[in-house]
Amino acid sequence: MKTLIIKNGKIVNENKIFESDILIKNGRIEKINSSIYYENAEIIDAKGNYIFPGIIDDQVHFREPGLTHKGCIHSESRAAVAGGVTSFMEMPNTNPTSTTIERLEEKYNIGSKNSLANYSFFMGVTNENSDEVLKANPQNVCGIKIFMGSSTGDMLVENPKTLERIYCQAEMLIAIHSENDHIVKSNLEKAKLKYGENIPPQAHPDIRDVNACFKMTEYAVGIAKKCDTRLHVLHISTEEELAFFSNNIPLKNKKITAEVCVHHLWFDASDYDSLGNLIKWNPAIKEARHKKALWKALLDDRLDIIATDHAPHTWDEKQQNYLKAPSGGPLVQHSLNVMLEFYHQGKISLEKIVDKMCHKPAELFEIKERGFIREGYKADLAIVDLSKKWEVNKSNILYLCGWSAFENKTFTGKVTHTFINGNLAYSNDKIIEFGTGERLLFDRK
Repeated sequence: MKTLIIKNGKIVNENKIFESDILIKNGRIEKINSSIYYENAEIIDAKGNYIFPGIIDDQVHFREPGLTHKGCIHSESRAAVAGGVTSFMEMPNTNPTSTTIERLEEKYNIGSKNSLANYSFFMGVTNENSDEVLKANPQNVCGIKIFMGSSTGDMLVENPKTLERIYCQAEMLIAIHSENDHIVKSNLEKAKLKYGENIPPQAHPDIRDVNACFKMTEYAVGIAKKCDTRLHVLHISTEEELAFFSNNIPLKNKKITAEVCVHHLWFDASDYDSLGNLIKWNPAIKEARHKKALWKALLDDRLDIIATDHAPHTWDEKQQNYLKAPSGGPLVQHSLNVMLEFYHQGKISLEKIVDKMCHKPAELFEIKERGFIREGYKADLAIVDLSKKWEVNKSNILYLCGWSAFENKTFTGKVTHTFINGNLAYSNDKIIEFGTGERLLFDRK
């Protein structure tokens, strides 16, 4: 492992921006100082550029095992690293599902061999596996995932006894997909009566509507308060749900937290006309008033972190009609670019971007020694050229599925270098296969 000095960069960290050098030794940040010399160290000049802590994405679907025609841990972690994402937490709805300790550890074994970025995997819940779920180790498993609403795969959990047992006895964070399945199914039947088999993508936010999201989040928060659960609600998509989240207490004291995804901040229902099923996600992208409300809640800290819900499908799968086209899309390579575009528009500061994409995920999941640029911490870093203009196209999309809803979009701002545990993993449009990332560990009492 090389000893490196990143010189002359502007560090964005803990609500400050300041110019400094960073010494990286043995995979960690050894020193942060205005002028560092270390004999025989390799120098990387970041002059004019910004240094971010590595992004931590708490919600991705990398499709391995069983769905690797869409993506795999190796391919999607490469895409992540190109976007400055140094750590990810991946979901259990693979094939087979990660719903036993044995299957979960098999996935960790794949990560240890194939993931370029640091990794963790959620333990999945079914209506019958609560005994197994409660065996998961809070020190090396990021959390428990419950699909309280059906999405891609068959992991819907509706049994009240199972839910209450998990909520009341779990020793780690519970993350949920929150949509009322009965409301969604009823809305779908209404859409079939109206359109037959040719439902347009524009109907998606009517099928997976505001009420479906609100009712399930209300139910989940009620159980969480009863059981004093550490509950994290993923991909909030409605203005109405924001009433359940607080901004008047520090994150470390919050029991109920929330995530917003970049696609719900960027797109609204008007974009179905041009993009159709390419922006079919669950929960649905909805009308513009929700996007406006999500932005307000992000900036006032009711929404705690920004993530992607990266969920690749093949181009051919997405070209099917609405009823057959799966929900989800690839995002992890471009999430920082989306947020930097908003920075250039004056909607959010660099400090806030780093707080929501780096600091807060580390705090919320209690990740050990990551998420901040601090001496002694793991050297997970991204160097960003804020002025670099570049177009998303087939030649630079690294997702195995080969497409992006942002194709032909010109972004301003680009990751030039990404470091994983002190290893240079990405440099000026080239992936460097240095080895693998590390399994995330958690400081939980």
